[in-house]
Amino acid sequence: MKNALTILIVLLLAACARPQAAGFSAPHPDAATETIFIATMRSAGQRGQMFGQTRAPDIGYAQALISIPPTHQLGNVERGTGQINAARYFAPLSVRPLPDTQALTRAIKAKQTNPQEPLLIFVHGYNNTLEDAAFRLAQIQHDFALTNPALLFSWPSAGDPRGYVYDRDSVLFARSDFARLLENLNNAGQRRVLILAHSMGGSLVMEALRQLKLEGKAATVSSLDGVVLMSPDIDPDIFRRQVQEIGKLPEPFVVMTTQKDRVLNFATLLTGKKPRLGRIQNNDEVKGLGVTVLDFSRFDIGENFGHMVPVSSPEAITFLRKLMGGVAENAEAFSRYVLLGEPMRREPRKE
Repeated sequence: MKNALTILIVLLLAACARPQAAGFSAPHPDAATETIFIATMRSAGQRGQMFGQTRAPDIGYAQALISIPPTHQLGNVERGTGQINAARYFAPLSVRPLPDTQALTRAIKAKQTNPQEPLLIFVHGYNNTLEDAAFRLAQIQHDFALTNPALLFSWPSAGDPRGYVYDRDSVLFARSDFARLLENLNNAGQRRVLILAHSMGGSLVMEALRQLKLEGKAATVSSLDGVVLMSPDIDPDIFRRQVQEIGKLPEPFVVMTTQKDRVLNFATLLTGKKPRLGRIQNNDEVKGLGVTVLDFSRFDIGENFGHMVPVSSPEAITFLRKLMGGVAENAEAFSRYVLLGEPMRREPRKE
């Protein structure tokens, strides 16, 4: 019965074909724009695509400009298909290839206007095309009013709900490249980095941090401004072992969960036993690891079957923006999420 239910869920997800752009769009005068940088293990794209779907042997870099429609609703990624109308939908305006990490770092620094704001690196999750992830990162930048551009690490997900096992293999395929990216950025002088990893991307980040530690490059790990795992698709036992092998984690280290996450319900069916880290209900699974767990189950689910509540739920975004800005919240507002783990902390930064 369980196998039949799993197959049914996969078929239903597969039937919901995602919109896809064909070529770049003309800008709209009332639309907002966001610059994002891209590091990817995807192959070169066909005409009209930012990048392709298959695995590439070497990492590629680019700078992209994404248009956000004037009718945009907080937390949504409004999608069109074909030649996208920028008046109504998120749309790619341009992509400029960059030859190497040095060129990437120079381009990022040229666009940074706030030296106190760390570079946000977004690592997407399972069942994502590069277009999916680029639009989501542009939405995060826009809705959270980030002043600096952000960097997308796009590992070669199949972009297909039937590709769960392929995606888990792709995480292993790309983990060394993400580790090298962090190391190269640090060596090039990009000292402030905050990682936001979603779903299966959390597994990739943990594997890369573990690899850096085992290679004797713990300084790259400790230099991070923080790590946030949103709805991580990780077995809690594996997560504990990864943390033990990494040692001291970057601070703060935050795991965002929700009991309304239907995608992680699906992942639990596929993996066959324990709930994933993004659906833990108490502190037992992370006790003593120096991890802060925030449970967002009391917020509305937003888009994506409750799998991205902190960045897709309007009320969660509003709350987090106030929290990030240091605006005092009353007890009722704070009760909208539940603190399961240890409180967020960070030692004074040594410049």
